[in-house]
Amino acid sequence: MPVHEHIVYEAADGAARLTLNRPEAMNGMTPQMLTETWQALTAAAADSSLRVLVITGAGRAFCPGADLKVMSGMKFGGYTLFELQRFHVPRLLHEMPAVTIAAINGACAGAGMGWACGADLRVAARSANLNTAFINVAVAGDMALPWTLPRLVGAAKARELSFLADKFSAEEAQRIGLVALVWDDDRFHAELDALVTKLLSRSPTALLSMKAHYLAGERLGLADFIAMETEKHSRIRQMDDTVEAFRAFVEKRPPHFTGR
Repeated sequence: MPVHEHIVYEAADGAARLTLNRPEAMNGMTPQMLTETWQALTAAAADSSLRVLVITGAGRAFCPGADLKVMSGMKFGGYTLFELQRFHVPRLLHEMPAVTIAAINGACAGAGMGWACGADLRVAARSANLNTAFINVAVAGDMALPWTLPRLVGAAKARELSFLADKFSAEEAQRIGLVALVWDDDRFHAELDALVTKLLSRSPTALLSMKAHYLAGERLGLADFIAMETEKHSRIRQMDDTVEAFRAFVEKRPPHFTGR
């Protein structure tokens, strides 16, 4: 993994953490941050050892969207093919073979919210706030929010959040189903670590297969999905991890998984 300036990427023991690292600018998104994030996630998607990936922000913010101080000083004349690829960050988070978690530690808006909505799970610090924000700066938006947000909160609520673009709290995000868990700020990092540990304690094959099933469910009709799911379930049922899980349940002890 190359050395980056605007993000930090760390991976070990089946888990990775991508930290947006411009705390002096509340992790405002720049073209360089976008490129580095896309590069890191592309590499992560090819890492077969990875089971959980967390994306979060350094300091007191997740990502409030584009750094308008930087962007306002740039001339815009359209995108090159390479530049267009970088806008697939939400897709990389969504289609990552590993389970992805957006750990919203503070302000999360615009493109930052688009990234968060691409993840499988969203968790938030109690002081965090969210906003679609795009309409407030006279753009229709990027980072796939019209695709991801309705799938998370429903079509009507997604339109409300986008057209009105009012700031809302972490508790409200949890109430509408956008955020799974909200933790007190002083417990946020410990609770996040515990969540990652919990996911890593699952059978690797079962966890990654479950993620793959949810992705397949988005593109297959019901009959084709059931056929695929049943065939894979039959194979997984014969694996050592499943045999161990059944035995551990009967023996009332924690299972010990090997990924086989």
